[in-house]
Parts: sequence; C-alpha cells; structure tokens
Amino acid sequence: MRGTSVGIALKVANTLAFSLMYAVIKLAGPMPVGEVIFFRSAFALLPVLAFSALSAGLGQSISTTRPLFHILRSLAGLCGMFLNFAALARLPLADITGFSFVAPIFAVILATFMLNERASLYRWIALGAGFAGVLLMLQPHGGVLHLVRAGFSSGAGLALMGALLSAFVVVFIRQMSATEQSEAIVFYFMLTCAGVSGITCFWHWTTPNLAGAAWLMLAGVLGGIGQLCMTFSYRYAAPSLLAPFDYVAMVWAVALGFFILGEVPERMVMLGAAVVVGAGLFIIWRERRQHLASADAAEMAIQLSE
Repeated sequence: MRGTSVGIALKVANTLAFSLMYAVIKLAGPMPVGEVIFFRSAFALLPVLAFSALSAGLGQSISTTRPLFHILRSLAGLCGMFLNFAALARLPLADITGFSFVAPIFAVILATFMLNERASLYRWIALGAGFAGVLLMLQPHGGVLHLVRAGFSSGAGLALMGALLSAFVVVFIRQMSATEQSEAIVFYFMLTCAGVSGITCFWHWTTPNLAGAAWLMLAGVLGGIGQLCMTFSYRYAAPSLLAPFDYVAMVWAVALGFFILGEVPERMVMLGAAVVVGAGLFIIWRERRQHLASADAAEMAIQLSE
C-alpha cells in the first residue's frame, strides 16, 4: 500500500511539474519554438543525468540494445513537442491541456492496428464519446470546418496533431519497455531533442533577456523532473491505477492559467475536456477490470493445478 501511495504521489508531481513547465514557457515570452525546445531539452538532461549517475551509474542506465526504436521514439516525441509548443503560443494553458487528453484515445486506436490489440465494443463506444468531446472543444476555435481550412495555422490543429504523435510515442514505449531501461528512453529522447532543436537555432534565434533565459532554463529543469517522476511512478504502481491521475493536470492548468497568466478557460472547452476525460476513465476502468479478471483466473488455475 505504501508503494502505491508513492507511485500516486510521483504521478501527481509529474502532472504538476509539466504544468509548471508550460506556464513558465509562457512567462518567458515569445520565442522561436526550436529555441524553446533546446532550453527545455538541454536543461532537462541535468536532473536526468544526475539521477542516473547516483543510481545504477550513467553507463548502465543509458545502455541500449535497440537503437532504432530510440530513434523512432525520439523523432516522434520531438515532432510532437514542436507541435505542442507551437500550439502553446496560440492557446490558453487549459485548452492545450484539454487537447492533450485526446492522446490516450489515439493510443488505443494505434495499438489496435500496430500492436494487434483487440478493442471491445465498449472501448469503441468510449472512443466515439471521446471524439464527441473533441468536437465540443473545437467549437470556441471555429469548429471542424475552421480546423480543416486552417490546418497547422490553427492552435487546435497543432494541439491535436501533437496529441496524435504523443500516442505514437506511447506505442513505441510499449514495444521498448520489455528490454530498455526507463532512464535510457528519457536520456536518448532529451539528447535528440536538444541536438535537433539546437541546429534550428542557427536559423531562428532570439536572444532572451536575463529573466527570459532564467524562465527557459527553469522550464527545462522542471521538464526533466517531471519526466523522472513519471518514469519512476510506474515502478511503484500499475499503469492502470495511475492513469486517472493524468487528468489532475487540468486542475493545475486552470489554476496556473487563471492566477499566474490571467487566462479564463472557455466553458465549451472545459465541457469537451470533461467528456474526453469521462471516456478515458471508462476505458481505464474497463481495462483494469479485465486485467484483474484475467489475474484472478490465472491464480485460480494455479490453485487448481496444485
């Protein structure tokens, strides 16, 4: 029970760290997206490297047998980060958080086709409800027609594409988790993001003032801490138990947006986000129930064989 409580605390800390990171990036002011990602990734390496060195040792922590998967995961995550930070410049904090909740729904669809995972009728119904929630969230941003016309110039479009790429990342991590250490997955992702975004800075660079540079460096450290909290939360509690706590991010986003950034979330966005959260929680509940039923059946089979 104590281990479970630690896992939940780490998961909540993860949502807070990432929400603070987004708020801090907004406080830094307008910056090229590549520059923001460079600071976020380079300074995120500091807590990751420090923890790895103090735990199993840096060499052992970042060793890998599947470099190709790291490249695919890192490129998908990098593109998703570019889209999310571009959307962050166009959307309130609560709005972009709401759109990020669509990623688990996309992940279920991708897992069905890429990992041959079977989806029940209940899951497809929940997915339909989730997409209805997306339509509600799109209304304050011009609706579906505006999204189709505006494409990547729309903050909502950028956020949705970022959520889709985040879903690809989830699928890649599922494939990697059996053989790769969590520290290695985080390290190579941050290293790739820092390297690629650093190259873009040769063409698009705005020298920040002292306060702006401090905010960007803090954003990177917060991102690294959030990544570590997320990674190690799964060592103490099952993913199905921790998944609902991802939605605590909306509480932080609304509070930080209102009290620090002076943002008031759109009611329709909040309603749509509530529908998406409800669909996500239903999928989590069904999967956890099926997992427990399978575990009980396996335990009974073992008892009968004794």
